[in-house]
Amino acid sequence: MSATLLAVALSLVSAAAYAAAAVAQERLASRVHEGESGILRMLGSGAWWSSVGLNASAALLHVAALKYGPLTLVQPLGALTLVAAVPLGARLAGRRVTRLEWRGTGLTLIGLGALLLTASGPAPDDTLTVPEALVVAAATMAVIGVLSRPGTRPGLRHATASGFASGVASALTQTVTVAVTDRSGPLFSPQVVIVAVLVAAFAAGGLLLSQTAYRGGLGAPLAVVTLANPVAASVIGVALLGERLQGGIGGILLAVAGAAVAAYGVVVLTRSPREIAGAAAPEFLPSIPGQPVEPAALHLTRP
Repeated sequence: MSATLLAVALSLVSAAAYAAAAVAQERLASRVHEGESGILRMLGSGAWWSSVGLNASAALLHVAALKYGPLTLVQPLGALTLVAAVPLGARLAGRRVTRLEWRGTGLTLIGLGALLLTASGPAPDDTLTVPEALVVAAATMAVIGVLSRPGTRPGLRHATASGFASGVASALTQTVTVAVTDRSGPLFSPQVVIVAVLVAAFAAGGLLLSQTAYRGGLGAPLAVVTLANPVAASVIGVALLGERLQGGIGGILLAVAGAAVAAYGVVVLTRSPREIAGAAAPEFLPSIPGQPVEPAALHLTRP
């Protein structure tokens, strides 16, 4: 099996695991209130830790994919998380996927698919230097700080911040993976240690930001995360790791068109009306200990 096919296969399984984790996170987040007590109840839930385990498994598969494929190839495949998560979330909530959700999901996937057509290349061999990694980390933290400020529509802003954090974590992860498997230097070089710490920080930050974003619903925040993630990673790949879009000017135009279609798909998802789950929904996922389940809170669409 070629490196490209292996990267695609690993990315597909990773996307499925991320989808299951996202649905579990959203359903748990919808059952807690703002404040420390709600967070403590969530952290005391075995279901929440199961979702963390799914995220961890998906992350490991994603790391393996990054070993065999460039960022511009692997990251857009994360859009397949939407394909699994939206219908899965609707199924567990006891309702059908709405036409707007199907339309928004389809447009997002078509757009990211166009981006994927322009992205290919050999297994990665370039890495970020420590100064480059620190500059990327500082710039990303500044953007996350702006997006996390108090204001309107925190779900979508936190989802964007989560996507950026996760995309940067993936770019930094590729540096660690390539450096560790290169075998031309020490296993725990300063570069590996420093970048690994940054990976852990951005991965944890992305997880917490997504948990906040999913509190108001799944479809639109997950679409924003799915779009922001490959954008952040691809910018780093093209600007700092020597990756290139295929097809010359035509490839660039296709990538721009794909990004526009995907962005419109996100807008369609944000217009999807709230759906209220039926009373059977709680049987699929245990409630937070001590926290009553409110059926009206179990929606999976617009925040």
